[in-house]
Amino acid sequence: MNATNNKRALTGKDVITVGIFSAVYFVINFIFMLLGGFHPMLWILMPGLIAVFTGIPYLMMCAKVQKPGSVLLMGLITGLIYFVTGQFTVIILITFVISCVLAELTRRQTKYRGSKGNMLSFVFFSLGMTGSPLPIWIMRDSFLAQITEQGMPADYIATLKAVSSPVMLVVMVVAPIVGALIGAAIARTMFNKHFIKAGIV
Repeated sequence: MNATNNKRALTGKDVITVGIFSAVYFVINFIFMLLGGFHPMLWILMPGLIAVFTGIPYLMMCAKVQKPGSVLLMGLITGLIYFVTGQFTVIILITFVISCVLAELTRRQTKYRGSKGNMLSFVFFSLGMTGSPLPIWIMRDSFLAQITEQGMPADYIATLKAVSSPVMLVVMVVAPIVGALIGAAIARTMFNKHFIKAGIV
């Protein structure tokens, strides 16, 4: 039993691998966060857009590290970077913890190897970034006051107020689900055409 548990525990090499793919994920993530500053709709749809382009690093990580805790570590790295740099509220940590726990449970049920299980785990994982725009709805007044004090332009704030309707809240949550399915499909195509043949995964 102990030997089995040791084999399932993350090693130093595993942590480095997760760290590398987390860095790739964060860079893509950060690019879309910057784009979100151009228009509120890009910010609201940001979780979905990120999901489309991060399927490859996420699923590569899943293929390389088939052990519990890897997804949670990846999500916490991203959430903590954003939180400690003052970019977002503590809500992003909460959403990442919830989404990563669901992703971990999904991977566990599929023995960490099933492609469908990893794809579903990516859907859950992608919901973690909803913690970025979510405060617009759940702590509206204080959050709008906060970003105003941080120097957000008045026309941006006005547009954000106008577009952040209850319907857009639903769109914001659905966007990463759809984006993750698209991103996973792209990753699967890339794996079959290039990565598997090259022996990368």
